[in-house]
Amino acid sequence: MSDDRQDRTAAHPTGPRRDLPDHPIRIALLDLLAEAGTVTSTQAAARLGHSSGLCSFHLRQLARHGLIEEAPHSPGRGGPRPWRLRWEPATVPDGFTALTRDLEDAAYRRRLAELHQAPPQWRHDESFSAVAHLTPAETAEVAAGVRRLLVRFRDRDDHPAARPADAVPVAVVARLFPLPPDTPGPGTA
Repeated sequence: MSDDRQDRTAAHPTGPRRDLPDHPIRIALLDLLAEAGTVTSTQAAARLGHSSGLCSFHLRQLARHGLIEEAPHSPGRGGPRPWRLRWEPATVPDGFTALTRDLEDAAYRRRLAELHQAPPQWRHDESFSAVAHLTPAETAEVAAGVRRLLVRFRDRDDHPAARPADAVPVAVVARLFPLPPDTPGPGTA
């Protein structure tokens, strides 16, 4: 590896870290995907001012590192392939998801118990929950929107100098799942 291509680690909110060679075009592509949701190499080339071949190569490299994946599209048409960020881990050890949820729940209970001792600017609780009537596609859209909001803070994990002076670790927990059919929701009798 050359001196100008140092390894960096990309953080994934729901999965393991994956090594990614530091490269300005790849970083620009990740930023573009976070902003746009999906892009083809042709669209990326137009936005970033590079050739579609170069963008295609770097998109495939990002996919090889597990950071992006092909977005659903009409197969067999031979058209451009859209890409999107990949946030789900490739493999999750048995019990890891349940353990993670238990730790999240325990940390939140502790937070509530110690809320009165927190600095004044951190005494508010930004937690919320909602029941929404969504289709599978809308559920995926909501999840993608949350991920897009968070991706701009991703580099702060690996680069503490990029954090504002008053930044602290904040748990962001989003669970989107269909409720059992017999669960009453808003607007039901």
